[in-house]
Amino acid sequence: MVLGATGLTGGQVVQGLLDRPDVEEVITPVRRKTGPDHPKLTQCELDFDRLDDHAGLFAVDAIVCCLGTTIKQAGTREQFRKVDYGYCLHAARLGREAGARAFVLMSAIGASSSSTIFYNRVKGELEDALRALEYPYLSVYHPSLLLGDRAEQRNAEALGVKLMPWVNRALIGPLEKYRGVPAATVAAAMVNEVCTLAAEVPAERVDQTRTYAEIRRLAG
Repeated sequence: MVLGATGLTGGQVVQGLLDRPDVEEVITPVRRKTGPDHPKLTQCELDFDRLDDHAGLFAVDAIVCCLGTTIKQAGTREQFRKVDYGYCLHAARLGREAGARAFVLMSAIGASSSSTIFYNRVKGELEDALRALEYPYLSVYHPSLLLGDRAEQRNAEALGVKLMPWVNRALIGPLEKYRGVPAATVAAAMVNEVCTLAAEVPAERVDQTRTYAEIRRLAG
């Protein structure tokens, strides 16, 4: 299952999984169906406020969560938290109850439940709540600025994307984790991780955080 399948990274995760011969089916809960049909793709149009009505969908091997918004898009902090924390955690609970073995989360660099920055604090609180669910395999991605063409215009991010090739060169050593990374690279890493997991099930519980270098390594 891929949550946030219509977003910059989520859409590329879906396509990457569909291209893999070892993936039998990709399920995407969406507000409205988009894009071309594919024999391995099951798009499920639903109301995210009524996820319990679709609990059966969550009987999958793994969930990749790229679901998220911005405070500007959401309109209020409360609505932002509803999406980035509430919907993601609810889906994770349904997956855990249905027997999903792995949860791969797109979070953000600086995420921490003790952060004074609201955005980072919400992301960190979600990570803490996910750990409490005790998935057999939990992988949390902490990319910095995502590089790629978005459907919506974000002026500050657009400026950052233009500057990032020069900024990245200065971010070395312990600062490397703050380098901007193409969304396609993050998506490739997630696809490779999920497919590797399907072939090699870890004997012990896994809880790990992926930053720049690890993301690039996983992407190959």
